[in-house]
This record gives sequence, C-alpha cells and structure tokens, in this order.
Amino acid sequence: MTDTQQAPLDFAVDDRLAGFRLHRLEVLNWGTFDKRVWRFQLNGRNALLTGNIGSGKSTLVDAITTLLVPAQRIIYNKAAGADTRERSLRSYVTGHYKSERNDATGTTKSVSLRDTQSYTVILGVFKNEGYLQTVTLAQVFWIKKQQVQPARFFVCAEKELSIQEHFTGFDADILQLRKNLRALGAEVEDSFNRYAAWFRRRFGIENEQALDLFLQTVSMKSVDNITDFVRENMLAQFDPTERIHALISHFEDLDDSYQAVLKAQKQISLLTPLLKTLPLTKTVKPKVKH
Repeated sequence: MTDTQQAPLDFAVDDRLAGFRLHRLEVLNWGTFDKRVWRFQLNGRNALLTGNIGSGKSTLVDAITTLLVPAQRIIYNKAAGADTRERSLRSYVTGHYKSERNDATGTTKSVSLRDTQSYTVILGVFKNEGYLQTVTLAQVFWIKKQQVQPARFFVCAEKELSIQEHFTGFDADILQLRKNLRALGAEVEDSFNRYAAWFRRRFGIENEQALDLFLQTVSMKSVDNITDFVRENMLAQFDPTERIHALISHFEDLDDSYQAVLKAQKQISLLTPLLKTLPLTKTVKPKVKH
C-alpha cells in the first residue's frame, strides 16, 4: 500500500479553512471577565475583535497566547502597547482592574475582582475539519498563599471540552478536578514543556520556532523592515561555533587525504623508472652468476 493510500482522507469542503483552526475560546475569571463563563464562538473563521478602550480585547488575545506560549515569555497587554510591568499572569488571575492611591501613605494598591478562593480557566477548542480531528487545550490557575505566581496545571484532550460541563462542580478541590479530567481521557500535565510537546505533535508543529514567530506577530501592528524581520524571526537560530569546529575538522581530514595522495603520487614517480629497468636487471643477473 502506498503512502497516499495510508494517509487519512481530507474531507474539508473549503481549503481556506484547512488545518487546525480555533473554533471556540472560553474564559472563566480571566482578567475582567468575571464570575461566569465567557464564550467566543469563532467556528474556525477569521475574526475581527473590536471594542472600546478597556473592554478586554487585549485580555482575550493574551488568553490565546497563554494557551500556546510559556507565560514567562509573554509581555501581557502588548497589543495595547503596554510595557512589561503593566499586566502579569497574576493580575489576570486575580482580576486587577484599577489602582487606588492611599493619600496618607502615598502608596498605590491594585484593586482586584477576586480573592485567593477563586480559580481561573482558559480553554480553546481547535478543529481540523478536513481530517475530522478535535483538540482541546486548557489551563487552570489558582492562587496559593505566600506564592507570587499562580499555581497551575495544563489540560490537553483529543475531544471537545467546555468549562461549564467539565471544569465546574468540584467544590474548589483541585485534586478532584484533576481526577475528573483524567477520567474523561484528558492528559493533565504540571509542566508546560510536556503540554506543549503534546499539542505540537497533534498540530504538526515540528519546529518550536513557529511558536516564537506567533509570539512575535500576535500583537504586531507594523513591520518597519521586512528583511530585518525575516532575518531575526523566521530564520532558524543556531550556534555557529559547533559548525565551524566541524568544518575545520572536516578540512583537516580532507587535507590529510590530499597529502596522502601527493605522497603516493611521489612514490609512484620514483618507482616508475625502476619498472622500466626491471627487464634489463633480469637479463644481466644470470650473466653475473656465470
């Protein structure tokens, strides 16, 4: 059987929707999206996200980015031109929405929508309709006392999940939630690397640099120099030192071989005259014996 016969059939009606595409985004207690499940149904189509300043556009973009990129590498609210300190993973989980200044002390304190008793879920459902494949990625966050960054775990499943149906009703018992998800056949990971390796295999993302490019472009508003952009973001990064050493070693091997050839040629040139005198030597030698 040929490879073509072994490959699964692509049933996609519209090639413009080929590959895995985001069909649904859900958030619970993420930023100012508070207390209930907020659902955004894209159905694999392109979408234009509009709204007033502060309506949560960048918050949703950051939710999608967090599903695919390690949080420590993300500059949150970058789509709105924010600096690195304006928002953080913790501020999204606790729901920071404003700052209050204490006139007596002169200090500023962030005001949050939620305390440490709540939990946060972000979830994305991706579908490849051509191959009838579905992948759900989700992350669950909560705040532990005396811990700066939120605790979290990662969920991946080859089936469609939803926050309302599969991430509620566990009485704030995180261990019970993990058991419930595993019982559904979902993979539950504590490491982003294992979680990312899982979804990269399903999505067919062979090179991690593709996600780096996604991170660079998801909030990009303009490209000043396309050549510099391609050089810095699309060409594979590598350490030239090892390759240079390999080239030098390879050159030395070639040079050794070349010197051996020269030596052999010199030996041949020295021995060739002897071959010409060999018949004469055979003729003279018996006469000497007599």
